[in-house]
Amino acid sequence: MTGTPLTRSEAKDLTRRKLIRAALSILDEEGEAGLSTVKVAKAAGIAQSSFYVHFKDMQELLRVLAEEGGERLRSSMREARRKAREHPGDLDLHRETFRIPLESICRHPELLRIQIRARHDPSSSLRDFATETAAAYREHHAADLAALGYTADNERDRRRLEMIADGINAATNALAMGHLEGRYPDLDEAADILTALSRGALRLLRATSNKPVSEPPGPSSRPVGEPPGPSSRPVSESPGRS
Repeated sequence: MTGTPLTRSEAKDLTRRKLIRAALSILDEEGEAGLSTVKVAKAAGIAQSSFYVHFKDMQELLRVLAEEGGERLRSSMREARRKAREHPGDLDLHRETFRIPLESICRHPELLRIQIRARHDPSSSLRDFATETAAAYREHHAADLAALGYTADNERDRRRLEMIADGINAATNALAMGHLEGRYPDLDEAADILTALSRGALRLLRATSNKPVSEPPGPSSRPVGEPPGPSSRPVSESPGRS
């Protein structure tokens, strides 16, 4: 029994998805140097000439790969932060806000490497896109911090929120790469460290804020490796990435 024939639009979209999946697979296995229109088209099972029906060149395909993955990741991170805000005493929800980007980077690390290189290469056709992507992560993270109740009413406070967002995102990238290089084998431990780093930064905001802020996790929640007792401080409440 045969299925209903695809429409022209559906067939075109299916071919486009095949090219994207093929490129991502090659990128994961061989890195950017392994990509070529010939190789991607062959892996997708289409003629090389058909590649250009869907993408102007390899740089456009790379941009689409990063764009689609980035949109999904930012959406997942913001949803995780929302849940953590609604349940400030649940340490697992706060750790999840870090575990999500760590795992995403480790699934397709070359996408992050390409964007980092592009941001610092004036000749790269992906430079503007990479810069805009980094700004989107920073702005979303800063907005989520503000939603906790930290003031962002003036330039100084907005700058501080963005600095914390940038710092946590950079730390997330660094620990994910350290995991891939074998230096930090346990991603849960990396998530604990990122949560602890955010605690110190958020303590600064809490001390200088004129608004009430969400309470951190309760006294029973503590970072891995921190001894229990009256002096233990709970891990704080903020997520991060790229």
